[in-house]
Amino acid sequence: MQTVSTLEMLRKSLAGLREQGATIGLVPTMGALHEGHLTLIREAKSACDHVIASIFVNPTQFGPNEDLDAYPRQLAEDSAMLEGEGVSLLWAPTVEAMYPDGFATSISVTGVSEGFCGADRPGHFDGVATVVCKLFNQVMPDKAFFGEKDYQQLAVIRTMARDLGLTAPHVSNIIGVPTVREADGLAMSSRNRYLSPEQREAAATLPRAMREAIARIEDGADVTRTLAALEDELLGEGFDRVDYADLADARSLARLTELGDSTGRLLVAARIGGTRLIDNMAVGKN
Repeated sequence: MQTVSTLEMLRKSLAGLREQGATIGLVPTMGALHEGHLTLIREAKSACDHVIASIFVNPTQFGPNEDLDAYPRQLAEDSAMLEGEGVSLLWAPTVEAMYPDGFATSISVTGVSEGFCGADRPGHFDGVATVVCKLFNQVMPDKAFFGEKDYQQLAVIRTMARDLGLTAPHVSNIIGVPTVREADGLAMSSRNRYLSPEQREAAATLPRAMREAIARIEDGADVTRTLAALEDELLGEGFDRVDYADLADARSLARLTELGDSTGRLLVAARIGGTRLIDNMAVGKN
């Protein structure tokens, strides 16, 4: 596996792959890799001749009170994991390479970025859209792979690609990969490592309570009361705060007060100690 950190070397390496007529899959990450990331790599390998992984802790998607400095950075360990999975090239740019002196451009995606994590983290999705657009333009992959765990992020990226008319990858080649979960159902996340043993045990309540709420909604229970009961259960099991627990349209992310014939998504963000956990699950016809 080749590792490059300058745009000049990235383009030179990619040109060599394209001369072979190879298809290229991109898996963008911020490092601190776990099985969820490796699942994305495997999906990309099954669909493309070569996989390019990026590792970049993007400062523009962190708020002033968020954990940019504390975010785990373990490039050597991550690199070994990627090489073990057969990744062809690791793109590991510096902050200066991604945001050179005088950088003055930002992409803002309205609609799907509003509400949910967008309401709790102002500017977050502007940072996501901007850096992903840059990665797409730098790598020009045939396909790109993202986890459905960050469902709102996936919606933002697809909307950005559609609205800007990106062709590499086209929006239909931005692939959402189902959430990878621990044995007790908790969605895999780099932030899970911040949980104490007691918090980790309580965190398993989240996916279980979500599945129970979905079953009630699909059986025709009142959505508002069901979501209120879901919040109460999480707080009673040790979560300190529920930022949101909402039923939304799976495409537009517009909030729903009844499921009807919609393809829905239950989205939840809740805090336990200093850790904010997010999760989402399909509801109804998907």
